Amino acid sequence: MRRTSITHLVPTHTPPLMHRRRHMARSSSAPATAAASRSTRSQGFDNGGGDTSRPRSQRGAAIVTALLVVALSAILVSGLLWRQQIQVRRLENERLRDQAAWVVRGAVNWTRLVLRNAADVSNIDYLGGAWAVPIAPTRLSDLIGSAGDGGGDSASGIGAALVSGSIEDAQARFNLRNLVWAPPPGALQVDPAQTRHFQRLLQLVGLDTQLADVTAQRLRAALQNQPTRFQTAPGSASAIAGGVAVQPTDGGAFSAQPGLADDQDDNEDRPLPPLDVDWLLDVPGFTAAMVERLRPFVTVLPLPTLVNVNTASPEVLAAMIPGLNIGQAQTLVSGRDRAWFVNIGDLSNRIGGGSSQAPQPDSSELDIHSNFFVLHGEVRYERAVLRRDTLIFRDNLTHATRIVSVRDIE
Repeated sequence: MRRTSITHLVPTHTPPLMHRRRHMARSSSAPATAAASRSTRSQGFDNGGGDTSRPRSQRGAAIVTALLVVALSAILVSGLLWRQQIQVRRLENERLRDQAAWVVRGAVNWTRLVLRNAADVSNIDYLGGAWAVPIAPTRLSDLIGSAGDGGGDSASGIGAALVSGSIEDAQARFNLRNLVWAPPPGALQVDPAQTRHFQRLLQLVGLDTQLADVTAQRLRAALQNQPTRFQTAPGSASAIAGGVAVQPTDGGAFSAQPGLADDQDDNEDRPLPPLDVDWLLDVPGFTAAMVERLRPFVTVLPLPTLVNVNTASPEVLAAMIPGLNIGQAQTLVSGRDRAWFVNIGDLSNRIGGGSSQAPQPDSSELDIHSNFFVLHGEVRYERAVLRRDTLIFRDNLTHATRIVSVRDIE
């Protein structure tokens, strides 16, 4: 019998029907595999378990962090620029103020020249003199010409600064320093006559007259402790202003070492020496409103002085001349505008026509010329505004002038 090979019985090719079944099975499993793969990638893992992409929440946090860094950087940079701008503006303001101060300094020198020329012309100081004419706000270039701007454009440089001011006779007011005097051998004492004058002035302005005694005692205590005492021996005049000799004193003793000793500085109740009218605020009984009411009629000068009858106000004249009422003082001031007083005798004749019953001015307390003047100056240069009061002393004999003190007005 002939054998039949098994290989001949097994078909060598897959029938078409079976082939189609296998193909359909593979096709149906492909979408499931793709879906699973996408699911795995969405969870951040591949077949090997590695990280393929960041979650969306992490990507959003990175963007917010970057924005915050940019915002903080912008804030820091803008802050630095702002500080730099402030520093630049501060330097500009200092430069403008320094330039304005130099303009005021030039005005002070000009004032000293005017006062010296006025003394060369006449020994009488009155409100009709050239020194008493105020200067309205005027451009500096109009006062000194274009040379004051260094040859540049005066409309844009320092020549555009506005200058204004006036010269005031400091001896037109009652000097609080007159309340205390130093007779030989030099012990400081309260001046009764000047205290009565101050009482009348307080009465004229509507204040308590008892404040005069309190002010005099306070001033005496303050002058006893001033650092400049004992610089010259008693009996030798240290300065003369308006005919009044001033002796530096303290109980009649003399020392080559002026000032307070170490054991004298521990008294908190010791008053300070007066520098200006605001010193009255340290006197018990005075208030700020009372000082402002009294300010136009009083002053504080380094030395006792006489009152200039050609520049004093009616209130000061009525206070300085016993028996003279405010109406009579106003009449004297009105007549003074037409013809100033040539001496104290002329003043006495105008008060009573030579009558012995009329109030008699004291020539030891009044005068027709002055030694102390105040320059009220103001300079406006761009953003800078400088207001400064300068006290100037003029010698009666040599007519030389010097600056006593400078005070900036805020």
